[in-house]
Amino acid sequence: MTIGFIGLGNMAKALISGILKNGICTPDEITGSAATAETRQKVASQYGIRTDESNAQVARDSDILVLAVKPQYLAVVLEEIIDAVDEHEIIVSVAAGKTTKWIGEYFSRPVKIIRVMPNTPALVGAGCSAVCRNENVTDEDLTTTLHILQGCGMAEVVSEALMDTVGGVSGSSPAFVFMFIEALADAGVKGGMPRQQAYRFAAQTVMGSAKLMLESGKTPGELKDMVCSPAGTTIEGVEMLEKNAFRGTVMGAVDATVEKSKRL
Repeated sequence: MTIGFIGLGNMAKALISGILKNGICTPDEITGSAATAETRQKVASQYGIRTDESNAQVARDSDILVLAVKPQYLAVVLEEIIDAVDEHEIIVSVAAGKTTKWIGEYFSRPVKIIRVMPNTPALVGAGCSAVCRNENVTDEDLTTTLHILQGCGMAEVVSEALMDTVGGVSGSSPAFVFMFIEALADAGVKGGMPRQQAYRFAAQTVMGSAKLMLESGKTPGELKDMVCSPAGTTIEGVEMLEKNAFRGTVMGAVDATVEKSKRL
């Protein structure tokens, strides 16, 4: 099996790293293309994969072709590979906002298309990917693709109608989480903690809280209540967040990303 990547940015590198770490493919079974020779050379040197300047050649050489380009460049790439994709090849797109139907309309024949919404924690093997497929993708094709994605974290099938929502809940939200961590650390610095130590305490707390929720099976509300002692310090902070529409603001931020995704 040969896996090809058109685009060799952070998301492609996260997937390549996961594929190699999990022994899904060897470096010589991975090929990729990028807009610049510098990027191709850097990724080839880092991972030992094959690279080519031609997107069409990468498409011809691949059993699974990952389109790891930004949405505004996807149309150009599709025009370049129209004649290079055969009926057995699986096209995996990570471009936000572009549906399987939109991609399929570029081809004059049935093609297998899987759409993925990953996120940047995939870079450290802790990603979260939503996956949907068109009618030409078999269950075996889907299982193979999920196996590849699970090398970088969690991957689950969702309805395509939910992909824009997933983009807000998990695709864009790492930025919101980083802002929250930064705010916690700023508060620590205000209270006298050294900056780097404050970052470590804040980040570890966020990571540990997420791990506790996933492994305990308890809801966020239940876990929040466990921390809030009667007349204690934590409930004072919760009251401040509620007065300043913390949850409503977060929901509004996700809504904004969803609406932007729909317009892409």
